[in-house]
Amino acid sequence: MNNRVVHFEIQADDLVRCRSFYQDAFGWRFEDYGEFAGSPYYGVITGEEGAPGINGGLLPRPAKAPGPYQGTNAFVCTIQVDDYDTAHDRILKAGGQVAMPKTALTGMAWQGYYLDTEGNIFGLHQADENAG
Repeated sequence: MNNRVVHFEIQADDLVRCRSFYQDAFGWRFEDYGEFAGSPYYGVITGEEGAPGINGGLLPRPAKAPGPYQGTNAFVCTIQVDDYDTAHDRILKAGGQVAMPKTALTGMAWQGYYLDTEGNIFGLHQADENAG
């Protein structure tokens, strides 16, 4: 059965600001695919070829974003990191905000949620069997 997520998309009001955020927070790379898409569109390269994970896209937001505290109106993607606290600091330095603070998933991991510069929510996850 092949029902796995293979691509994600981030919608943004300001593509330059959004690209800078993800480059600074996670080291992601972006490739201009606008010529193929017929409109502004960037491929998001999240890691090395052959490594676990998926790549995605960045495009202009087609409609107004939900306001603060209205909840999410999309899938929420979670990013796995080796060091939660270091990633947390990079996210805040890049202009992100905490949506839900770091929480222990006892015996499994640390998990939290953040807002990027465009108001999109994403998760942060560090596997740690000693979490608790």
